[in-house]
Amino acid sequence: MPNDVYNVAADELRQFIEQYEHLEAEKKDITEQQKDVMSEAKARGYDTKVMKKIIAMRKRDQNDLAEEEAIMDIYKAALGMS
Repeated sequence: MPNDVYNVAADELRQFIEQYEHLEAEKKDITEQQKDVMSEAKARGYDTKVMKKIIAMRKRDQNDLAEEEAIMDIYKAALGMS
């Protein structure tokens, strides 16, 4: 009986590890595709640094973003940067 439990646990463990490894490979492929997109955008004259900031902004909650921008405007005004 203990051998059966061990075999089942080993098979399950192997499944989890292989699934994780597969996801790692997919993640690598996606990262390469994202780099290709940015390379193409850069080749066409777009500022990829700004694009990445916009992408990060789009992920955020709009209220949090608006609050941060308002605070930034206040700070910039206080420093004579506006």
